[in-house]
Amino acid sequence: MGRLEGQVAIVTGAGSGIGRATAMAFVDEGCRVALVGRRPEPLGELAEELEEHGGDVLLCPADVTDRAAVEVLVDRVVSTWGRIDVLVNNAGSNVRRRKVEEVSEQDWDAVLRVNLTGTFLVTQAVLPHMRAQGSGTVLNVSSMAGHRASALTGPAYSAAKAGVISFTDSLNLTERVHGVRACAVCPGEVATPILDLRPQPPSAEARAAMLQPEDLAQTLLHVASLPQRATIELLTIYPTVQRDWTAESS
Repeated sequence: MGRLEGQVAIVTGAGSGIGRATAMAFVDEGCRVALVGRRPEPLGELAEELEEHGGDVLLCPADVTDRAAVEVLVDRVVSTWGRIDVLVNNAGSNVRRRKVEEVSEQDWDAVLRVNLTGTFLVTQAVLPHMRAQGSGTVLNVSSMAGHRASALTGPAYSAAKAGVISFTDSLNLTERVHGVRACAVCPGEVATPILDLRPQPPSAEARAAMLQPEDLAQTLLHVASLPQRATIELLTIYPTVQRDWTAESS
């Protein structure tokens, strides 16, 4: 029996990177997974791959910053499977121009809306169902940038991811009495497509030394599969070898 046998999860940003790897890892452990993302094509490809291997998945194209769309997807998951055990808030983005003096107000708002407000909206929609069943796990993918600001990721991303950590703390303060737990996972550099948005994208050699999406998937799976009595509130995970990115930050 898989570690998540019979459970239901929602994974945002499931079309690529950490979200895709997490959906695959959860399905391998017997979990039914709702695949959420803005682009239907990669979600469809993932769904087809998982279903070919016996996975039970639900295709849910949606923008996590759209409250109405979020409510529709949560209602669809509950009407299909009757419950929600795990929410993985992974959807995230950044912009190319990141220095304080360069980032526009529009880009600032966009980064915070996807990374922080999207996390809030999906969590808020899921909570009543977790409360009703008396259990649930919210996994918020933050970043090293939220734990410790970085010039490489920029002020908007750092502020958003720090907000995710604080939001996770708030969830644990109010929701533990309902049997719901939350964890903020803060990875160092992960080799995902978001790296292509950096002013100077890392080389293939540099990416090979970073954390890989499957590393984060196994981390999230570990937290989700712990007994409900156990809560990891904050988890940091970094590449073993820390590279020098000073030149890329300038």
